[in-house]
Amino acid sequence: MLFFEFGIKDIVDIVLVAIMLFYAYRLMKDSRSLNVFIGILVFIVLWLIVSQVLQMKLLGSIMDKVLSVGVIGLVILFQDDIRKFLFNLGAHQRVRALRRLIVSDDKALEKAHLKQVIMPVVMACMSMSKKKIGALIVIQRATPLDDIISTGEVINADINQRLIENIFFKNSPLHDGAMIIAKEHIKAAGCILPVSHNLDIPKEFGLRHRAALGITQESDGIAVVVSEETGSISIAIHSKFHLRLSAEKLESILTSELA
Repeated sequence: MLFFEFGIKDIVDIVLVAIMLFYAYRLMKDSRSLNVFIGILVFIVLWLIVSQVLQMKLLGSIMDKVLSVGVIGLVILFQDDIRKFLFNLGAHQRVRALRRLIVSDDKALEKAHLKQVIMPVVMACMSMSKKKIGALIVIQRATPLDDIISTGEVINADINQRLIENIFFKNSPLHDGAMIIAKEHIKAAGCILPVSHNLDIPKEFGLRHRAALGITQESDGIAVVVSEETGSISIAIHSKFHLRLSAEKLESILTSELA
């Protein structure tokens, strides 16, 4: 009799729970908290057995209270991971497409102004690459980077190849930090970025690469890195690196992402 009561709604319910658990598993795995996730699942299974199957009222009541308080504790403990998950959800390509249908995205750069932003950055990166001058340039998109800008020296100047190279010159006091480009201007330099602790980052990558990956994990910004050791140019987008880029490839990626 119970078999015939199992309908479409129950299948949808199971599928949604499975999807939710899968994404929770991926989130915990990326944040190196897989054991915590397994522990939570074990506790939930025990709670279901005690309260629903065995119907132990006293123990079930205690576990209910622990579960309700534990949810708040988990939100506090994993607030950065939850924030990252919700940001990635909002930044998903299909969600962004839906958002554009509802609200016009006035933060997107017009094609006529793309070269004013891209070409000075590309040319400066190529020049610094030949001289093996380290650089870290972050281009703001939809996510505001005001908190990052406040950690550096505010410049608010037009984007200029020579200015970029002078800022990252080895004797410059601002060369160790990151440059932030927003709204077609160099907003600040010498900025401090969040550093990624991802264990998958190659060991030969230094602090600049970890900072580049870190800012793309917490925002939709684009981070361009010039290696001081090898002179190679890399770009970090959506927590992923594109390595050993030529001028043409760098220009192509920036144009595609900023258009």
